Amino acid sequence: MGRPTIYDVAREAGVAPSTVSRAYARPGRVNADTAERVFEAADRLGYRVRPAKRSSAVEEAPRKAIALVIADVTNPFYGDIIKGAYEAARDAGYQLILSHTNESPRVERQTIEQELEQVDGVVIASSRMTDSALRMVARRKPVVLLNRIIPEANCVLNDAERGIKRAVEHLAELGHERITYVAGPETSWSDGVRWRALRQAAAELHLDARRVGPYGPTVLAGLSAALRVAELEATAVQAYNDQLAIGVLKGLRQLGIGVPEQVSVVGFDNIIFDELVEPQLTTIASPLYRMGFTGMSNCIAITQGARPSGQPLVLPVRLVVRRSTARARTARRRR
Repeated sequence: MGRPTIYDVAREAGVAPSTVSRAYARPGRVNADTAERVFEAADRLGYRVRPAKRSSAVEEAPRKAIALVIADVTNPFYGDIIKGAYEAARDAGYQLILSHTNESPRVERQTIEQELEQVDGVVIASSRMTDSALRMVARRKPVVLLNRIIPEANCVLNDAERGIKRAVEHLAELGHERITYVAGPETSWSDGVRWRALRQAAAELHLDARRVGPYGPTVLAGLSAALRVAELEATAVQAYNDQLAIGVLKGLRQLGIGVPEQVSVVGFDNIIFDELVEPQLTTIASPLYRMGFTGMSNCIAITQGARPSGQPLVLPVRLVVRRSTARARTARRRR
């Protein structure tokens, strides 16, 4: 069987061959949903095309601007990422253009499409888009992904597997045998990584791991998740992120369930509010400032001609033990 052609991709995607050609050559002139369908069809068939090199005569002048795209500007997780990215851009004499996509893959695609002609590169933090959509962006401008991996982009992420494993070990040392994972958004790549890491660590230590969700990465969503956590009667919770963990903590206490006396709760990220809640939240600390600074620095370097290594940069994390975890009780009384 020969290599797939543009006509094969067109047939698979249900579009004209000219649409496939435009999707690769001029993605901005193809509807985002159609372009995504084309790239997904190409992935299924194994179709690949090398981007044509631009003539130096038509090479665009650098704009000295980099887009930083985040899922939710109100999420404190992004604060240090934005600060790190801003300081890296400022140090290099570049302008940072910040965009918020409200956790929506569609809004993310539209936002990036609108900004591509005004910037030299794009840094995307916790993208909610599909791999195919991200490849479409990476064909047009240098792209750095934070907390996401695709081969076509430079990637910077935290060592979630190690962090989750350390949290599970901590809970096991406290005598917990059943851990409930409160899942994040369905479109979150990081959520899948964290749940798989928890299942593996729990299996290695002969613990029971269960999953509830998905939930939005917010305190309000955590409040809603608390009732389901209580129904499962787990003695420990690992949440997708700190906001969910804080919501679960508050929700359990509203139900009359003590934290950590009856249920231990662990978050992920180490946001500023972790030390302001009562009890203070045990969490997995991510190097968020360093992630933002490194991602922006890498993107600027690539726009200036640097060749990325092709391997993701994995940043270390650490477990921060506070007062939301304690030794498990053999039985839990409920009101």
